[in-house]
Amino acid sequence: MTTATDAATEPESTTAGTPVSMRSVLRRLRRNPLGLTGGLLLALLAGLCFLGPLFHPTDQTTVDLVNAALPPGPGHPLGTDTNGFDVLGRLMEGGRVSLQIGLLAAIFATTIGTVYGAVAGLAGGVVDGFLMRLVDVMLSVPFLFFVLILSARFHANALSLSLVIGGFSWLISARLVRGEVLTLRVREFVLAAQVMGSSRRRLILTHLVPNALGVIIVNITFQVADAILVVAALGFLGFGLTYPTADWGSQLASGVTYISAGYWWLIYPVGGCIILTVLALNLLADALRNAVGKRTD
Repeated sequence: MTTATDAATEPESTTAGTPVSMRSVLRRLRRNPLGLTGGLLLALLAGLCFLGPLFHPTDQTTVDLVNAALPPGPGHPLGTDTNGFDVLGRLMEGGRVSLQIGLLAAIFATTIGTVYGAVAGLAGGVVDGFLMRLVDVMLSVPFLFFVLILSARFHANALSLSLVIGGFSWLISARLVRGEVLTLRVREFVLAAQVMGSSRRRLILTHLVPNALGVIIVNITFQVADAILVVAALGFLGFGLTYPTADWGSQLASGVTYISAGYWWLIYPVGGCIILTVLALNLLADALRNAVGKRTD
């Protein structure tokens, strides 16, 4: 399975001077079976998490020990957990939070990384070397270690987790965009803009970033998948979101505790949701990378 880290080793370039055409990208996605499958699967999961509570409302704040650990049955399609919460409702709430954190973290990380990488690539020379050495140093720091410390030290909520994860994930985006800018800055349309007196800010915003948009879009998709895995790992280790907010990692950790009791409905549904969501995002990201890597129309 490809992740954002893997993508850093194999960047794709759009045609110089031709910003990504979303219409052509969507047309190629429709012709890619795996990408289409990933997109449809992601849409179904997002619909379940965001629209599902409208059709299956549940109480996820009041503990109901009388109806605890019930197997799937009428009123509870996926049973209840050991606190009496409806498992399906818990899955929808956890998925909604996971997707929100993943998207916010990806946008935050990509925004910082895009600006940082574009500045480094356009500046070149000593400035580029210094900025990239800072990235290398930060990449050598164990990511999950610092996230665990910050989660334990401060009260974790959706916004704070998004900022923390995004604050450590922008490094990959910076390297990707910097590599793309290095190939673009020597092209004729950039040199012509420099001769005409364009400022560096205008070069970045008008010429470089739009032509690196393909790489940026693909990286956002990978970043969302990585962030969801990080949130699940934190929740599984007990450093995720706190009650009453649910997340898939804490649900999985709770289910594993009762695996010997045969409470399979506490493990397989949430584990399947994590796997399917990350799989869908990676299939979509691979298809997007193939689509934007070709010459746009």
